[in-house]
Parts: sequence; structure tokens; C-alpha cells
Amino acid sequence: MSVENQLPEDLYRAMGMFIADHPQWDQYRLVQAAIAGFLFQQGCKERSVVRHYLGGLFRRQTADLSTEQPWR
Repeated sequence: MSVENQLPEDLYRAMGMFIADHPQWDQYRLVQAAIAGFLFQQGCKERSVVRHYLGGLFRRQTADLSTEQPWR
């Protein structure tokens, strides 16, 4: 699935600053974490959503990011 969205300028700027300060994050990981967090906080208990939510909370940067598995 592909999603295209226009963000308010202040959110776009904040996202860019966050990613610049946290190089282990990228725009895709940030958006996935935000969506999973929102759904979880709204009461979604679907296993895959909970997995993404918890994965976003506890995922750690590895020495070699190329070996990191994408979220599925």
C-alpha cells in the first residue's frame, strides 16, 4: 500500500529535526510508529498493530543496520 499525505509545515519540520537527531529513524519508521501508536491508544488490539507498537517502543539500533529486518 502506498499513502500520500500533505503534512502541516510545522509537523514536517519537527519530523525532519527528529530524524536528523535520531539517525536510526527514517520517515517510514516514524510514520509506522505514529500510526501504530495511535491505533493502539484508541483501543485496537489486533496482534499486528500491537507488535508494531511495541516494536517501535523497544527497537534498538544495531551496529549494522543493513541486517535489520523490516517491519512486517
